[in-house]
Amino acid sequence: MSRFAKTKRVFFVEEPLFTNDSIPRVDTRMCEESAVTVCVPQLPHDLGPDTMTTIQKLLLNNLISDYGISDYILWYYTPMALDFSRHLTPAITVFDCMDELSAFAGAPREMKEREAEMLKRADIVFTGGQSLYEAKKDRHCDVHCFPSSVDAQHFAKARTVRQDPEDQRHIAHPRLGYCGVIDERMDLTLIEGVAKARPGWQIVMLGPVVKINPYTLPRLPNIHYLGGRKYNELPQYLGGWDVAILPFAHNDSTRFISPTKTPEYLAGGRPVVSTSITDVVRPYGEMKLVRIADTVEDFVKAAEAAMDQDAKSRNWRTTADAMLSQMSWDLTWQKMAWLIADKTAEKKLAARNVGLGAGSRPAVLGD
Repeated sequence: MSRFAKTKRVFFVEEPLFTNDSIPRVDTRMCEESAVTVCVPQLPHDLGPDTMTTIQKLLLNNLISDYGISDYILWYYTPMALDFSRHLTPAITVFDCMDELSAFAGAPREMKEREAEMLKRADIVFTGGQSLYEAKKDRHCDVHCFPSSVDAQHFAKARTVRQDPEDQRHIAHPRLGYCGVIDERMDLTLIEGVAKARPGWQIVMLGPVVKINPYTLPRLPNIHYLGGRKYNELPQYLGGWDVAILPFAHNDSTRFISPTKTPEYLAGGRPVVSTSITDVVRPYGEMKLVRIADTVEDFVKAAEAAMDQDAKSRNWRTTADAMLSQMSWDLTWQKMAWLIADKTAEKKLAARNVGLGAGSRPAVLGD
């Protein structure tokens, strides 16, 4: 979105927050780093679902009016947003399907129904990985796969880190580190098993605990939960790890994931060990850029090999860097922008042809 904001106004509407105020409103702020306008609905507590939808619809209408928005694209990350926006008439509709949201814990019962509606309404669909693409490609006529990109320059800072952040400084080596949301996708049994198998190893879990009870997390002296950190702080933590890990469970919520952390870990120059998530195995495992292991015994062996071999291999780093050079967010944005421009032109031409009547052709096309 920050790249689109260089040429267009971008309004990013977030999930609502609930307050003690009786009057609903939308708080807006310009993100200084990206020029994206972040819009956060502020709603009173204890609203029924129908009332909440009606208020969000009115707030969105006011936002469009207040900012003089007339010719626009609707870009959806969740089909549930249709509840308060299906009345709008965008130039085109984009569905950016980054996860199989219906498989996540706590997903609304209506999620599958809304997604079916979204796929009918969308002019173009993007998927966040190969597995999702394969699941959606037969459900829409214009689906494009965009696996996770990476800001390689940002994460490459990890390669030159000389000093740990204060809360990681006291943790001994070797360190196995994970960065991301800690939720139902984590294989907690695997994490605990590795910690017990190698009590001298330290496991660093960096990220917020979401949708699971924190008391269910394995608690051992060599497992360290440091909480969430800002994006610009991540390379400093990553640079202090001996191995970066992706300890995902095999369940409905991980069936279609394409972890953004895979290329970010590699950009940071860290050896990587992951469970056999499909979009990690293809292509990273097949290219021997990531070691794949699912059992405690195999995970330990893979981490030992990663520390001993991958960390010292110039060929491994060269291959990883060559792959990452083709995965920038700039390239992803440019490809998406081209597809959107083509789809917009296609719709305008179709509308003109309809206006001219069957069988007639325009003499001149132009804006």
